[in-house]
Amino acid sequence: MQYPVLDPVATGARIKELRKTHHLKVEDIARFMGFESDQAVYKWQRGDSLPTVDNLYALSVLFQTSIDDILIGDREEDESPLLPFCVTMRPA
Repeated sequence: MQYPVLDPVATGARIKELRKTHHLKVEDIARFMGFESDQAVYKWQRGDSLPTVDNLYALSVLFQTSIDDILIGDREEDESPLLPFCVTMRPA
């Protein structure tokens, strides 16, 4: 099993895609988030940084989608997808 890694550039592209799908401007998102400037949103869209957990939650509410959808969208899984962790109990 490989350790999952987020791709900030792909996540930024996903945020931009969701923004456009909802017919929002960068300024609309910045205002919704309570930011004084729209620079954070531009940084997310370029992949220079990722939103914090609380900002991801707010984006998920705004876009009416899951945080997972914002972070990874519909990207194809690797050839070796992550399997749920299973614990096997041995008889005592």
